[in-house]
Amino acid sequence: MDRLTAVLALLLTATVAACGGNEGEGPYASRVARAVPRIEQSTGLEFQTPPKLESRTKDEVRSYLEQRFTEDLPAAELDGMERVYKRFGLLPESMQLRQFMLDLLTEQVAGYYDPKTKVLYVVEGGDEEITGITISHELVHALQDQHFNLDSMQSARDNNDRAVAGQAVVEGQATLEQITSMIGGGNLAAALPGGWERVRQMIREMQGTMPIFASAPVILQETLLFPYLSGAEFMRAFKDRKAGESPFSQMPASTEQMLHTEKYFGVRDDPTTVTLPRPSTGSVVYSNNLGEFETRILLFEYLKDQASAVRGAAGWDGDRYVLIDTPNGEALAWVTVWDSSIDAAEFFDLFDAALIKRHGEVRPGASTGTTRTYGTRGRRLTLTIGELGARPVILFTDVPPGVSPRVIDLSRVTLQE
Repeated sequence: MDRLTAVLALLLTATVAACGGNEGEGPYASRVARAVPRIEQSTGLEFQTPPKLESRTKDEVRSYLEQRFTEDLPAAELDGMERVYKRFGLLPESMQLRQFMLDLLTEQVAGYYDPKTKVLYVVEGGDEEITGITISHELVHALQDQHFNLDSMQSARDNNDRAVAGQAVVEGQATLEQITSMIGGGNLAAALPGGWERVRQMIREMQGTMPIFASAPVILQETLLFPYLSGAEFMRAFKDRKAGESPFSQMPASTEQMLHTEKYFGVRDDPTTVTLPRPSTGSVVYSNNLGEFETRILLFEYLKDQASAVRGAAGWDGDRYVLIDTPNGEALAWVTVWDSSIDAAEFFDLFDAALIKRHGEVRPGASTGTTRTYGTRGRRLTLTIGELGARPVILFTDVPPGVSPRVIDLSRVTLQE
């Protein structure tokens, strides 16, 4: 989710303890000594020096998480993001997001590499096997940071989709190399019983045993897991197709390129940049984008059908939303651009079905071939399909009573290829 996803993925440890590999017993230094040459061999990179290792209590870890929230996700930005995802219906109205995420991360973190201090921290009292795997994972982050300045890669602020894709490269490489080093190199899919799908299943199984994670909304679960699962799959393809090259010199621009790798490895298809005009009333609180991955989650949240969600989001080519404070309450406007008119029409119909499912008794109050209007709990929702410069676009608005659904003028939206 937005900037939060980058912070969370940096801190959260993806552990796959059942993957095999005998880390043995002994102090942390012995674990590092065993892991370093394996990681160097697998990545083709050398450590300038292994990072310093220190242990932290659970309380100290929580203090670190709180500090990172304050530094990397200011209160105003977190508030805007939280309000947007609640307006989309992706978070429950009663959720206090900051508190929930701190509880969730405190539950999950077994160790982390901090690019600011250049120290690898291990949580005290953790399972020895998981600690060993965590060290291997975080050592890859330390190696990334020594060659590519990991900390500077966390600076994107207003392009959630690009930030999620970038974090998926960082975490995906660490996950892939961690597992590869544990099994002694070679073909990962062939070496593991059940292949790559078994890895995906094991990670999900381990996360699901944690009660706070299990209680999290789908959007939080999926955006936490995406950098590890889809990121590792992307990095496996990268190593196969671009052996000896670095992904950090040619980063993917969107989650679309990770979900459809032919748009990265083939003729590169970067997303269209959507710029929204000033709203007709009120002031902008927060603006960002969802990307194909989170658009897929949005459809799934209410359709509860993975195939439909995947199909409906597949033609995504760019988006932008804005949260607006008006004299009558908050308003949301979201513009999406699509690869083809067929893709736009499919999303239009599926999102219409999702809105009806979300609001139960709601039915279109006014419908034409290009516009559908809904009323719910005193609010007005409008879905409009159109074109800008021969590009198919869709505008979704959710406004309070007394505010025009034309809070954003679709004709003044600009698109940049």
